[in-house]
Amino acid sequence: MNHKRLTLFAGHYGSGKTNIAVNYALHLAGEGKPVVIADLDIVNPYFRTKDSAAVLEKAGVALISPQYANSNVDLPALPAESYRLVQDKSIYGIMDIGGDDRGAYALGRYVPAIKEENNYRMVFVANASRPLTRTPEEALEVMREIEAACGLRFTDIINNTNLASETTAQTVLDSLPYIEELSRLSGLPIFATTAVTAVAEMLEGKIPEVLPLQLQEKYFDLPSQKPMSRPLWG
Repeated sequence: MNHKRLTLFAGHYGSGKTNIAVNYALHLAGEGKPVVIADLDIVNPYFRTKDSAAVLEKAGVALISPQYANSNVDLPALPAESYRLVQDKSIYGIMDIGGDDRGAYALGRYVPAIKEENNYRMVFVANASRPLTRTPEEALEVMREIEAACGLRFTDIINNTNLASETTAQTVLDSLPYIEELSRLSGLPIFATTAVTAVAEMLEGKIPEVLPLQLQEKYFDLPSQKPMSRPLWG
C-alpha cells in the first residue's frame, strides 16, 4: 500500500472516520513508522480519537486532541501542537476531520502548508447505510460541501458501509455498486473497503484491498461485538 506522509479522513457524521483513522495510525506504527494522530473533530464529542488513547500509546502513536476531549467540557478549540503534523516532515501524520462541512472548517488553517508539501491523501469515508448519504449523489454532495468548507479536494474514497453489529459479508458486497458509482461521479479511486476482522476474512478474494478493522472501545457496547486478536489493519 502506498502511504502518503499525511492522511486525512473526513466524511458525513457517523460514517466511521474516527475508527478508521485510529486503525490506520496503528497500521503505520506496526510498519515501524513514527506516527502522530490528531483529533480535529470539534463538532462531535462522542466518538473521539482519545477513546483509543491507551491503545495508541502502547503502539507508540502520539496523540494530539483537544484539551477537554472526553470530559464534560468540550470547547471548539484545537491545541497549538496540531501544527506539528504539517511542520514536522519526519513523521507520518493522521488527521481525523470533523463531520460534514461544519467540522471541515477546522482543517482550513492547515491547508496552505498541506498543499505546499503536496504529500497527502484526503480520504472521503463513505457509508451507504447512513440516512443522509444513502445514494451516491447524496454522498457526492457531502463531499463537495466538505471540500468547499476546508479548501482541499478529496483524493480517494474508502468504503466503510456497515450496519454495526448486524454487518455481514453480504452487507459489504451489496454496497459495491454504490461505491463504484460514487467513484465514477467523483472521478476518485476507491482506496479500500473496510470491515471488522471476522467479516473481512469472508471477503478475502472477493474485493480488492479489504482492510480489517478493530472497533474502538465504545463500539464494544454492541452485544455481539468482541475484541479481535488479529492485526488492526492488514
